[in-house]
Amino acid sequence: MRIVFMGTPDFAACSLQKLIDEGFDVAGVFCQPDKPRDRGHKLAYCAVKQTALAAGLPVYQPEKLRDGTALALLRQLAPELIVVVAYGRILPDEILALPKYGCINVHGSLLPKYRGSAPIQRAVLNGEAITGVTTMYLSSGMDEGDMIYTAETAIGETETSGELFDRLAPMGAELLVRTVRAIQAGTAPRIPQDGSQATYAPPLSREESPIDWEKSADMVLKHIYGMQPWPCATARLGGTDFKIFRAQATYRPTAKTPGTVVSAGKNGIEVACGGGETILVTELQAAGGRRMAAGAYLLGHPMEV
Repeated sequence: MRIVFMGTPDFAACSLQKLIDEGFDVAGVFCQPDKPRDRGHKLAYCAVKQTALAAGLPVYQPEKLRDGTALALLRQLAPELIVVVAYGRILPDEILALPKYGCINVHGSLLPKYRGSAPIQRAVLNGEAITGVTTMYLSSGMDEGDMIYTAETAIGETETSGELFDRLAPMGAELLVRTVRAIQAGTAPRIPQDGSQATYAPPLSREESPIDWEKSADMVLKHIYGMQPWPCATARLGGTDFKIFRAQATYRPTAKTPGTVVSAGKNGIEVACGGGETILVTELQAAGGRRMAAGAYLLGHPMEV
């Protein structure tokens, strides 16, 4: 079975590498155009392009999918199946209809929950206990196609979105291999989604970074974990703006106003939350500074309580 793979970031590269390792016939790889990175603004290859080039696979990076260029390339490649993993673009109907066995996707949630571009982060932010990955047939609607297989995993109490990405990527790759083999064998199921149970996961933005201290301690912690690695949770404590990377529950009651610094010492900065409990901020980064333990920061920057 000739496969064309479409994807861009690390999460997708894991699936591409698994297809390569398992000996599937990957005829070509599509990813988004190279973008400038870091202060030098040099063009950098995405993870999928790096993986494809290392394996000697041809790489295509069309600027658009709806001007006929991508369709012409795909017709030349003649894929029987198109695999899409975090490509970052919606495939037009003429591409969806091209391969004999259709187009399939690996999605980082248990559909129909968290359709959209940030399913992993939104699951953490919302305090979900369970998430997973789903393979599905692509349709014209966003993440609305029939499901094939799912795999579940518990979300750790202090697991960040970045850490969950790293766990779900190989899970998705394994599920993809199972899915492709089932399609080859003609045994892949088609399970319609229950649209009434659908929820959505829009992309994160910097406007969501500030911590809402009126929320419960548990939800403040989930905000801190869910906003990593980007754009990171932020807060103003003791008159200084910080990125907040790590914190823990204290279960200590307080009558102080949410957002008030309750204590500050070698263990970190204790802050009041809604519901009358506190959390302890243990790792942070002051504006213009470096990431460090909160206790170490306080040694050089005492904070009045």
